[in-house]
Amino acid sequence: QVQLVESGGGLVQAGGSLSLSCAASGSILSIGGMGWYRQAPGKQRELVARITRGGTTNYADSVKGRFTISRDNAKGTVYLQMNSLKPEDTAVYYCNAGNRWVGTVEYWGQGTQVTVSS
Repeated sequence: QVQLVESGGGLVQAGGSLSLSCAASGSILSIGGMGWYRQAPGKQRELVARITRGGTTNYADSVKGRFTISRDNAKGTVYLQMNSLKPEDTAVYYCNAGNRWVGTVEYWGQGTQVTVSS
């Protein structure tokens, strides 16, 4: 089992920056890809960015060039650096991790609120 705990959310003005962290505990060696998703009020949860164990990344078009995902495999931690934030980035951000050996197993954090004021 893997537990994920996010930190770093908060309130920021448009144009500002925030950094999110997600620390995994438990069976860290079982973790494959990791990522960040977000869910705004009244909207579906959407992918923000993902990163493989090898460091390959992919981003939602809406955040390309503004957000950077990275990870530390030894620590079981994934980060999201968010720059040039916009009000439409306001959402609850969730950390996600997949099991590298069982593709149908994934883990979620509890979420952290990011609010961008205009």
